[in-house]
Amino acid sequence: MAITIKVGKQQEQDNLPEQEQPKKTTTTIKLNARRTLDGNVIIFDHRDIDIVLMPEKRKIVAFAKQVFGDEVYNAQDRLFAFLRKKGVIEFDSIQGGNIYSSMEAKIAESKDYNSTQVALFTINKFMEKERPYFEFEKAFDAEEERRLAEPGPEDSTEYDPERYHSTDKGSIRPGIRPFGIANIYRLEESMEE
Repeated sequence: MAITIKVGKQQEQDNLPEQEQPKKTTTTIKLNARRTLDGNVIIFDHRDIDIVLMPEKRKIVAFAKQVFGDEVYNAQDRLFAFLRKKGVIEFDSIQGGNIYSSMEAKIAESKDYNSTQVALFTINKFMEKERPYFEFEKAFDAEEERRLAEPGPEDSTEYDPERYHSTDKGSIRPGIRPFGIANIYRLEESMEE
């Protein structure tokens, strides 16, 4: 689903003289997002969290995708720190949500711009910033799986049963009673009789 964001008010630009009118720029961003029945926008692009933009409540909520833990909290913390740094959310509104492992913040009120569009644009910038980490982790996991499935000569040893393998394995040999512990119970039973 492609979302087109327009920043600025049309009335202000129409009142300017023709020489001072800024060029209209439109920016198109691509996010894996869906609009819910009540008008919220859910963004699925992040690997660890789902981001819900609630325009009616002026809120952004980040939910854990599948796994709970430090990775999810760190991703949520990076998201809200980025949004705070860009001035999209209110500084004192970042808090844990009412759903387990969620975090939320209020979108700052804007007099000049559409807050929802700015929030979407900034979330897209956050995704672009996070994307190299996702690609690195994906490539690392693929290389690790390849290395384990098809080890090279540097990752393996030659098979030499006489040198590296013996017939006796482990530290407890069959038939040998370690430390005489096995005889204790037999002695007690024979003393009672």
